[in-house]
Amino acid sequence: MSRGRVHMPRCALAGVEATVAETAHSFPRHSHDRFGVGVIVAGGHRSSSGRGVVEARASDAIMVNPGEVHDGSPLDERGRAWRMLYFEPSMLAEVAVELSGAATREIELTQPAVRDPLLKVLFERLFAVSVEAQTVPDDLVREEAMLALLGYLIRTHATTPAPSRLTHSLSPIARARARIDDDPSSPLTLAELAADTGMSRFQLLRGFAHEMGLPPHAYRMQRRVMLARQLIARGATLADAAAASGFADQSHMTRAFVRLLGITPANYASATRA
Repeated sequence: MSRGRVHMPRCALAGVEATVAETAHSFPRHSHDRFGVGVIVAGGHRSSSGRGVVEARASDAIMVNPGEVHDGSPLDERGRAWRMLYFEPSMLAEVAVELSGAATREIELTQPAVRDPLLKVLFERLFAVSVEAQTVPDDLVREEAMLALLGYLIRTHATTPAPSRLTHSLSPIARARARIDDDPSSPLTLAELAADTGMSRFQLLRGFAHEMGLPPHAYRMQRRVMLARQLIARGATLADAAAASGFADQSHMTRAFVRLLGITPANYASATRA
């Protein structure tokens, strides 16, 4: 099996991205800005996150929440194959409102891996009509398949955690994160972040890694990849996206894409542009 055969095909649904993978590649710790739902097609996969280490095998469904830091590796040298769909967070929130009639502040998918035959069927149906068969004559078919999957997820594999108490000021780590989020392209130093938070560099480094699951540099690199993705999806050239996102050059951006996502910026561009 290939070390890194990951492809992002076009998806006919607005707000949804698809990934098809057959690879023995091990992904470093990272997170997504969307809800991810998929199915292991062959082989086995191991992932570690704040919810512990989980393993998934052929026919198991896998799920990830926005911002949930995790990694991913094959169970053996044969690798594994999977398909994923990534949904904008607002899409699940809208379905939750329709189901409950009340606004939902936060949604969390509760099981990183689960053996659920009905979930597998609903996922495969949506994948078929939105990714594999893009000439489906009626968008109603895709919308029905999407609502069937998301509705089942909300009812069966999601919870709405109680909102945390509001505070008048951000924690030091939250301030450091916010500064990176505000401008991922900025060439910040650890000393500058520490000065903003009133912590020493060592305190910030330990606290950030503990709270965010990633050290500041890795978190900023991930945010740069997300920024580049947004720019590319809006039509920016790869070179312009790399420069605007803080990468040294286009090659630097490509390496970061492949390391974190398993796909190249060019593949992402072809999948997201009409």
